Amino acid sequence: MAGGCCGVRLRAVRALLLQFMACIALVAPAAGWASVITASGVAADPLGLEPDVRQAFASFYVLDYDQAIARFRAIENANPNNPLAVDFVLETVVFRELNRLDLLDTTFYAHDGFLTGKHLVSVDPAVTGQVNLLAQKAIGLANADLQAHPGDADALFARGWARSLSSVYAGLVQRSFITALRQALDARRDDERVLQEMPNYADAKLVVGIHEYVVGSLPFVFKMIAGVSGMPGSKSKGLAALRDDAAKGVITSVEASTALALFLRREAKYSDAVAVAQRLKSEYPRNFLFWLEVANLIKDSGEGPRAIVEYRAVLSRARSPGYFHSAHLELAWFGLGDTLQGQGDYAEAASAFVTAAGQPGASQEVKARSDLDAGKVYDLLHQRDKAIVEYQAAIRQAGGSGPGDAARKYLKTPYSVR
Repeated sequence: MAGGCCGVRLRAVRALLLQFMACIALVAPAAGWASVITASGVAADPLGLEPDVRQAFASFYVLDYDQAIARFRAIENANPNNPLAVDFVLETVVFRELNRLDLLDTTFYAHDGFLTGKHLVSVDPAVTGQVNLLAQKAIGLANADLQAHPGDADALFARGWARSLSSVYAGLVQRSFITALRQALDARRDDERVLQEMPNYADAKLVVGIHEYVVGSLPFVFKMIAGVSGMPGSKSKGLAALRDDAAKGVITSVEASTALALFLRREAKYSDAVAVAQRLKSEYPRNFLFWLEVANLIKDSGEGPRAIVEYRAVLSRARSPGYFHSAHLELAWFGLGDTLQGQGDYAEAASAFVTAAGQPGASQEVKARSDLDAGKVYDLLHQRDKAIVEYQAAIRQAGGSGPGDAARKYLKTPYSVR
């Protein structure tokens, strides 16, 4: 009995951690150093208002991570004692890797299957070393400033953001849960101290709001455990913090909006979530992920025909040379296939899944899921030979992970809709 309780508790803690990291993984960094007060009365980092920083973020928001890193490196060189300048580089390195691994599709984080399943991730040791060095540098600079100026809100924020990014990489890429949990909790503590020092520091509400919502989403018993540990949670407070950041944040308004849309989806408030995503898409029309998010949300809302139109619009726009940078079209093809399957259009769904699996640069995870689902719709079409080919492909890609186990099952017994 005790072992079973421990297992349940471990799964709940792991779910808490991964939901926190998943949301952080969908957002970009805030800034704070020698804070100024804007005309609207919000505390802000003057570095974040500099034109060269905004230009670097412009590259970031179209997913041109290489150019963003080059620009942020120049900013880091010009601001050698500012930990936020290092955080900008760290964040872009982490996001570039998440994008390479197809981990920036919110569909992975919208349902709890992601939290407990096995996932295929190819860890690059060189990137791991780079992430660790950058995080240590940013934290070291922030600690030095805090030693000279205890309670400095900007240094606290810089340290918290570095810890958040380390948590994201450790959990989502390395799947090192204990390390990631410790870093995530430390990040929240830093940002709470920021808000204690400067309650008008709207950007600091990002991590606090995400963590409040995630802890508030836990079952009652585990929510109590978190509260006793000094990490209380409330879904309503978390959403309120994110809305405030979205409205007032100097650097993180877009990032807070992204997290807000994800949580509204989890609350089944699809119309509100779509409205947030549509606003982001309109503001950043060349960001492939915002286009994809609109389609994903409409699909999850149950509006299949409308979602199909949106997915096809993404794929059509992608045919315009240079419009999207680093667009992982396999994610759009997979979403289209999933929606077509839900509408009973199995032949078109199979074609979309096969196309998704064949996209250059698609991760093993997406290829395996696409092969598996292609096999399932071929079974529904009573094309058993084609189904077997796809199941075998899924097993080659997935090995012993979830899609591989499912493919082995359907090799024995054809998939059917019950």
